[in-house]
Amino acid sequence: MAKTEPIRLQKLISQSGIASRRKAEELILNGHVKVNGKTAVLGDKALPTDKIFVKGKRIAVPKGGKYRYIMLNKPRGFITTMSDERGRKCVAELVENVGERVYPIGRLDKDSEGMLVFTNDGEFANKVMHPRNSVYKIYRVTVRPSIDEEQLVKLETGIELDGRKTAPAMVHVIHKEQGRVVLEMILHEGKNREIRRMCEAVGLEVARLKRIQIGGVKMGMLKQGDWRDLTEKEVKNLLANPLLNGKQL
Repeated sequence: MAKTEPIRLQKLISQSGIASRRKAEELILNGHVKVNGKTAVLGDKALPTDKIFVKGKRIAVPKGGKYRYIMLNKPRGFITTMSDERGRKCVAELVENVGERVYPIGRLDKDSEGMLVFTNDGEFANKVMHPRNSVYKIYRVTVRPSIDEEQLVKLETGIELDGRKTAPAMVHVIHKEQGRVVLEMILHEGKNREIRRMCEAVGLEVARLKRIQIGGVKMGMLKQGDWRDLTEKEVKNLLANPLLNGKQL
């Protein structure tokens, strides 16, 4: 049996999903990392089986490169975290039978539903979330009471929130009836409750918000509360960023 070679500490920390390699180097330099009880220094190596602590919390590193990539259809009422001191329902409950310790890439707020991706591949998670990769996300949003052209233009061109204008978005009316409108919204950003706050800023109430696609991967017919492994092609397509409707956002 081949002997496992030690790996640079910043790479192990990155694989755990705690931080990027660069951020991991900062944590090591600032004395926030311990390996088997000893404060680490930059250049140290370790094994996935070693006891690695970052700011007092032990990290979990996938052993033998066994990475998992999971898609979950999150129901409303669950918060996107792996534990909660207040005893609220967490998405961790929905993926506890995966067989690996996975964590979500990004989040959906408690009242939102739809596609969430989980992994134990920290470097991949950092790539998906990094702003330079501009991974787009598609949402189906039901708003009240109606919407006019001016509101649509504001949502598409950007709205000032917390002193900063939101990035351009694509917004299409899918269905319109008395008292409610169903929109498709395509965003590159994913800030906390951004869609709800954008709609509120133009006088719209969000009645339902569902994420249906991330990058080149659609949620499809996956039932609420269920999860499945992504295919190899889907893992690659998560970072795909093709032209949308003939133009790039």
